[in-house]
Amino acid sequence: MDQMKFSEYKDIWVFAEQRNGTLANVATELLSEGYRLSREMGSNTKVCAVIVGSDISGLTKDCFVYGADSVILIEHPLLATYTTDAYTKVICDAIGQYKPEIVLYGATYIGRDLAPRIAARLDVGLTADCTHLDVKVASYIRYAQENTTLDTSSLDPADPDTSLLMTRPAFGGNLMATIISRNTRPQMSTVRPGVMSRIEARENATGEVVRIEPVLAESDIRTQVLKAVKAAKELVNLSDADIIVSGGRGLHSPEGFRLIKDLADKVGGVVGASRAAVDAGWIDPSHQVGQTGTTVKPQIYIACGISGAIQHLAGMQNSKIIIAVNKDPEAPMMTLADYAIVGDLYKVIPEMIAQW
Repeated sequence: MDQMKFSEYKDIWVFAEQRNGTLANVATELLSEGYRLSREMGSNTKVCAVIVGSDISGLTKDCFVYGADSVILIEHPLLATYTTDAYTKVICDAIGQYKPEIVLYGATYIGRDLAPRIAARLDVGLTADCTHLDVKVASYIRYAQENTTLDTSSLDPADPDTSLLMTRPAFGGNLMATIISRNTRPQMSTVRPGVMSRIEARENATGEVVRIEPVLAESDIRTQVLKAVKAAKELVNLSDADIIVSGGRGLHSPEGFRLIKDLADKVGGVVGASRAAVDAGWIDPSHQVGQTGTTVKPQIYIACGISGAIQHLAGMQNSKIIIAVNKDPEAPMMTLADYAIVGDLYKVIPEMIAQW
């Protein structure tokens, strides 16, 4: 792509994922993150929420509350139920018309399906499962290539040649890689739910609503949704949980998670797990907390028998209150914890249940 054409692209778009007429939590997180990034990029950069579905105009207010300057509303009866073909077509058409500089998606089941298809259709890059985003001007990139010590004081936010620095875990979470899309626009990434902080709600915020009537026919959709069936197994929503009780290798057996669940039920929380417990086959991978699992930031995180591998700590260290139970007082998790209880978890946890 000719570098001169980059000037045609502007603004930050957030795919505001909705399910059954309700915005996903990751959508409000990304709108808030887009708001922060846009203010770093300069006053000419706007945040735009893209809502796709049928009869969903009532969601626009929530988008403005959490940072959107404008909303693109794409409604059509064929968009009532998510299908890859339909959503890809209407969003690609909108991107081609308005040319956003950055497009963000939540790393949900829908986002992980939709974003790669859009990227392939537009022939642009996509960085998946990001845990941090930043914006630096091209002069920073050139300076970084030539210098080991970075001085950001000379950065010019008004420079139109801006790049999105997209950071994600690599090599099993053993290091963090920062990726830049040098040659294509829009710059696109999926972002893990629960890693971005929401701005303070702007209750009276308003903005422009742009309604798009998509050109969409049944022949554009190669699959047909006959029926939506919820999984029979217990659904785990770690990203939205206020209290998480996690178990690790220190449980010594899968039976230990019965005790973890008893504590979680007592405190009104959900069950989490370390990678070691998941790899041992003690619990379903949907419970895994960490860079290679789900990144969380609950009000209370209770770690039972978890020593604290760096990948696990990185996935829960932003919890408001951390309580750790472990026999080893020198374990990394005990050092990180706000409250560290040294002892046998099989004696400590029953007492916690009794006293809670």
